[in-house]
Amino acid sequence: MREPSDTALPVPGKGQSADAARAAWCAWLADERRAAPATLAAYGQDVAGFLGFLTRHLGAEPDLAALGALRLADFRAWLAEAAEARIGSATRSRRLSALRSFFRFLARRQGIDNGQIALLGGPRPKRLLPRALSERQALTIADDIGEQAATAAFEARDVAFFSLLYGCGLRISEALGLDCGAAPRPGSDLPLRVLGKRAKERLVPVLPAVREAIAAWLALHPCPEPAAPLFLGARGGRLNPAVAQKILRDFRRRRGLPEHATPHALRHSFATHLLGDGADLRVIQDLLGHASLASTERYTAIDAASLIAVWRRAHPRSGC
Repeated sequence: MREPSDTALPVPGKGQSADAARAAWCAWLADERRAAPATLAAYGQDVAGFLGFLTRHLGAEPDLAALGALRLADFRAWLAEAAEARIGSATRSRRLSALRSFFRFLARRQGIDNGQIALLGGPRPKRLLPRALSERQALTIADDIGEQAATAAFEARDVAFFSLLYGCGLRISEALGLDCGAAPRPGSDLPLRVLGKRAKERLVPVLPAVREAIAAWLALHPCPEPAAPLFLGARGGRLNPAVAQKILRDFRRRRGLPEHATPHALRHSFATHLLGDGADLRVIQDLLGHASLASTERYTAIDAASLIAVWRRAHPRSGC
């Protein structure tokens, strides 16, 4: 527990609940920043965990005044507790990001400005490279994923869904969020409108093979109305992400594909294969919907690594 300080807490915010401010911040993230549901849930839990730590650390539930009076040592103690609990550096970094957002909100909306958190150095997580599949593996999934489906309709659905993930580089949530009215049609060159993170819309070109796979599924779709979900589950609602992941998990184990063959790996494969064939990095950024080019630049490391691997296998003196 922190030693008592001789300095009295500032008057602004005294008695006002810190948890109520957290709830207001979460509402602001949802309504004004349009944070994704998963981000909103994670950030809300992160700050709730910090407030729980402060209750133990300070010996009482914090109010806004207590938040404004926190010292750098208090923030460091919070990070140290997470490190001692063997919380990974990536998770600790995300928690710190959530907390900084919360304190910026307090400064702008509540008049509680604590500059100490700006002095806090966070953990530096090791940036893992995306794990892409080979072109053969990705095409095997796109072409054959429906082989064990219970019905012809589900076979067509699965082929259409995973062809779309690999052919357009979509996130699984983006593909599952599509309605029939947005489905690309054969014979059309119109791009697919995709609603990505933070409700940001982007246009993605669609390959003829993907259009044909979707058309085959729509021909068997039980209710292809414009407002109906494009990809349906067994009960007629929108296909659940966990079900889509299980379909691919079962398929990869039957076919002996690597364990990192996941729906998101198809998105990585889309980007990696485009880059390997000479696509411009900025174009790939737009196709993936990355806000920062730094996110897309990770794929250059993959491409360089594959070139080195080929060189080591092929050069006659690479074993010297």
